[in-house]
Amino acid sequence: MKRVLTALVLIPVVLFLVFLGPRWQWVFTLVTALVACLAAWEFLTLARQTAAKPPRVVVLAAIVALFAANYQWPDQLAAIGGSLCLLLLVYCTFTSPVARVLPDATSSIFALVYTGFTLVALPALHEQANGPSLVVFLLCVVWAGDIAALYAGRLLGRHKLAPSISPGKTWEGSIASVMGSLAVAGALVALSRHLLTNWNSVVLSYQDEIWWYWLILAAIVNVAAQVGDLAESALKRSAGVKDSGTLLPGHGGVLDRIDALLLAAPMLWYAQIIHQHF
Repeated sequence: MKRVLTALVLIPVVLFLVFLGPRWQWVFTLVTALVACLAAWEFLTLARQTAAKPPRVVVLAAIVALFAANYQWPDQLAAIGGSLCLLLLVYCTFTSPVARVLPDATSSIFALVYTGFTLVALPALHEQANGPSLVVFLLCVVWAGDIAALYAGRLLGRHKLAPSISPGKTWEGSIASVMGSLAVAGALVALSRHLLTNWNSVVLSYQDEIWWYWLILAAIVNVAAQVGDLAESALKRSAGVKDSGTLLPGHGGVLDRIDALLLAAPMLWYAQIIHQHF
């Protein structure tokens, strides 16, 4: 019940932010940066369960700088991200004890990449001509896959997917997850091309590509989301904890809730970039 109630509160808020007009792009970017910082704080707390003690405030400042710089100079994201990684390395070199420089620097840089560089893809998607539609596509595909995996895994799950990482996940749940993502992707395309078009509405726009392009994209995003979920589970197991935090009742921490998006969002963004060039 806590899980459902939390979702009922968060989903309308997220959709409201997604459909803010272009003038409010900075609000979407700011909220995404805040989510990235919360997830980074939880990851750095996990890292502190091991031999590392990364400088959490400095890493959060680097993430904020990454989002701010990307908002102003989106074409320079690679250079900006690389520069921030080097700055974190220099900071840890001169502030951490010598025996801890390696774990501190690597965990700090990884936090910047894992929660910052990945989530920068959300504002990048949102800025496109059909940006809100792309973000809705991403969220619905990930959410539908997650829900399908949860219930199908409980009802039908027999064969473990990755027992050493996440004992509860099964191949049956994984396949159901892909099917759920394909179903919701097909529903979104049909909704935008038939029902909303008849109403002269452009709230959702998936008109530019043939329909099966979006199904292929949904499958790719779903696989990335499942890998992202497993990767976060492996990180938590490595740190010896069950949840990354307790901020979201029924869901654990912020990192627990967005782990799938951390790989799915950049995957969708990169797929769009590749498609635009070919």
